[in-house]
Amino acid sequence: MSAAMLHSIEDLNRALRETRCTRAALLDEAAQRAAQPEADAVFLQTSFDSARAVCAAADAAALAGKTLHPLAGLPVSVKDLFDIAGDVTRAGAVVRDDAAPASRDAPVIARLRAVGAALVGRTNMTEFAFSGVGINPHFGTPVNPHDRATARICGGSSSGAAASVALGTAVVALGSDTGGSIRIPAALCGLTGFKPTARRVPLQGAFPLSYSLDTACAMARTVADCVVVDGVIADAPVLPELRQPRALRLAVPRQLMLDDMDDTVAAAFDRVMARLQAAGVTVESVDLPELLELSVLNAQGGLTAAEAYAIHRGTLSQRRAGYDPRVAARIDRGASIGAADYVDLVRARADWGLRMQARLAPYDALICPTVPVIAPELAPLIEDDKLFARTNALLLRNPSVINFFDGCSISIPCHAPDTLPVGVMLSHGPMQDGRLLGTALALESLIRH
Repeated sequence: MSAAMLHSIEDLNRALRETRCTRAALLDEAAQRAAQPEADAVFLQTSFDSARAVCAAADAAALAGKTLHPLAGLPVSVKDLFDIAGDVTRAGAVVRDDAAPASRDAPVIARLRAVGAALVGRTNMTEFAFSGVGINPHFGTPVNPHDRATARICGGSSSGAAASVALGTAVVALGSDTGGSIRIPAALCGLTGFKPTARRVPLQGAFPLSYSLDTACAMARTVADCVVVDGVIADAPVLPELRQPRALRLAVPRQLMLDDMDDTVAAAFDRVMARLQAAGVTVESVDLPELLELSVLNAQGGLTAAEAYAIHRGTLSQRRAGYDPRVAARIDRGASIGAADYVDLVRARADWGLRMQARLAPYDALICPTVPVIAPELAPLIEDDKLFARTNALLLRNPSVINFFDGCSISIPCHAPDTLPVGVMLSHGPMQDGRLLGTALALESLIRH
């Protein structure tokens, strides 16, 4: 059974139970795909050899009649942000080439190992995860598998993570999301990406970008896949609150999040809205004036710039030439944010979040396009700083709203088969993960084309 034809963890486990394939055979195919030219710049380091032993052990345990976790022996990629014992965690940066290897696994890695996941390698990313575009000038930039001829971006910062799943070199990709770094590449690469409430998943052993906004999370093929993975890395599975579509009520924002859609995204989103309403879902346009406050609140660079500057100021002063200039420039914005400004922003964020939660309380989810455009072409973004900045802001615009009030959010593919990928995003407030995932499971078949 070809890994390329499998679309979910459930499909894989069914094929394994029916002995149509083995975990070892699936891993071999994944390794072959990772060695092909289309996988250039996807991995910074691979570990298929050690993963083979994990797969062989899982196959033997299954043959002996033991009950295994759904992820046991399946290939999982790891964003180059998480500590793996014995590896250097570079976070996509050459200035960390000489960092000491990790002495222990990050908790999320330990939890994946504990259920028998086969870790197949460290995936490429934007340097220090500070961009939604996914370009890395040091290690190359993965090309979106859906249009290699044009050479489009995968999105970021978890660019290699998305490509690893889209290419069939991994079933699940562990990544992070500070302003959209799971959901943006999931949307642009036709995958499902779930950002849980940040506090549910430990961040120890993950190189930080923003202490306030970082979230450890994953992308895969389906909502059910994301539920499985979330249950492992959070070590406290949420129980999705399942209901029929006709019992659900969705909010469509009138402000900001539907602006600047290209034709492909607009058509896909309109189709989704029509299908949901035809199925009896209540869809209401709502005013969210709080969205228009964000540009003022974050005018100085926001929490990410302030906290990133605190993290990097020492290394930047000594090794600036080793940084991606675009990343360094964004970090530098934090230098002008004083302590009082930072405190003001933290307090304003708390107030803003409470108001947003009150707006969303009557609804089962906020719905909008994950990003308003299909994957942009790579070459112009490399050449033009101003275009890069505009594109980065546009890609981050919708997903970053949810991080700012510590909400939970999931991107589900909704594009037609003959178009480039488009994602629709369902979101809710903090610790509403069970409600959101239940809504996503109920609506997934209506959202997908």
